[in-house]
Amino acid sequence: MKKDIAYILVLPLASCSQDPLTGFFRDGSCNTCAEDTGRHTVCAVMTAEFLAFSKYLGNDLSTPRPEFGFSGLNPGDSWCLCAGRFLQAHQENCAPQVQLEATHQNTLEIVPIEVLRLYAVV
Repeated sequence: MKKDIAYILVLPLASCSQDPLTGFFRDGSCNTCAEDTGRHTVCAVMTAEFLAFSKYLGNDLSTPRPEFGFSGLNPGDSWCLCAGRFLQAHQENCAPQVQLEATHQNTLEIVPIEVLRLYAVV
């Protein structure tokens, strides 16, 4: 078994980001549950290109929203992305890098491991 697959399938899920605090549960990890219909399971490192892409599609992750306790994301920040949005970004050639050790195994139901490998932080 390759090391990158082991991260996702065997090892405990690593933290994605505490600052900014990310995850469906806002606990810093890309854990998921049945209520997480967006599958916020991909721990991605934001880029200016991806943030612009997301904003263009109607999900502005870079503008602060203090009323929700959200300071906005910057390039270099790690964030739990929806698996489907990550796959869409891959298809549009603007996917960010991925921290495999902090990406939930359920991601593999939407994003093939071969695609995740292309963007793995080394």
